[in-house]
Amino acid sequence: MEILIKIVLPLGLAFIMFSLGLGLTVTDFTRVVQRPFAFITGAVHQIILLPVVVFLTINAFGISGELAVGFMILAVCPGGVTSNVISRLANADVALSVSLTAIISLVSAVTVPILIGLSFQYFMGSSAVSVNVLGIAFAMFALTVIPIGFGLMIRAANPQLTQRMEPMISHVATVLFAIIVIAAVAANWSLFMENLASIGLALVAINIVLLAIGFGIPRLLGMSLKEAKTLSIETGIQNSTLGIAIASLLVAGAPGFSVYSLPVAVYGILMYVVTLPVVAWYRKLH
Repeated sequence: MEILIKIVLPLGLAFIMFSLGLGLTVTDFTRVVQRPFAFITGAVHQIILLPVVVFLTINAFGISGELAVGFMILAVCPGGVTSNVISRLANADVALSVSLTAIISLVSAVTVPILIGLSFQYFMGSSAVSVNVLGIAFAMFALTVIPIGFGLMIRAANPQLTQRMEPMISHVATVLFAIIVIAAVAANWSLFMENLASIGLALVAINIVLLAIGFGIPRLLGMSLKEAKTLSIETGIQNSTLGIAIASLLVAGAPGFSVYSLPVAVYGILMYVVTLPVVAWYRKLH
């Protein structure tokens, strides 16, 4: 288990972010300037609305302490490579999805440490230990920004080779994601079973609300169906691997996966159960 946490987890996350970078081009970033309204709306969903929804859900379900912090870790995680794949399946705007995933992932190196520090103080109270915000920020930079940048440079240097490598790398990233999520749930299995009713229902509620808000607000603002479907998926799908990595940083040196990782890991499974029927419906919308 220690090897999984200290070696497989950080390397796995870096590899997943590297795979994201391989799929990017400079156009994915300049597209933000060309379509600022859709991007800004999606960014507000992820950076502001998502934490608000999770915070309200935590209070509604009476979740507290370490589990509450775990929920907030989920709330500050950006969408992962999975959101791009699901956007493609939903006949959504894949280009917008990729742009949001890439830029929010980069911004998260700044936003995540700050919000986690505030959440830790709020939910843990007097029992809260000191959170090294700068240390988490540095780790986030090393595990997200650098791998994405490295993948982007390789794509720019040799796009033909990258296109051949991308499917295999994507499969490996998916396997790593599954291993990390299953291991985090297994390590906290007894706690998961004890809190299954509250944790499971709260996470399902969060996913449903996020998907609905992500779709409804863009439509009310006059955006296209493709854009609304994209923002719905980007708001409801989170990078669980990153969340589990953040949880491990909060208790560096402790054995096994921490309680903080449990909500993120369970969400990493449940979000597919909730989202796939929605995707099937989105495919029929034109």
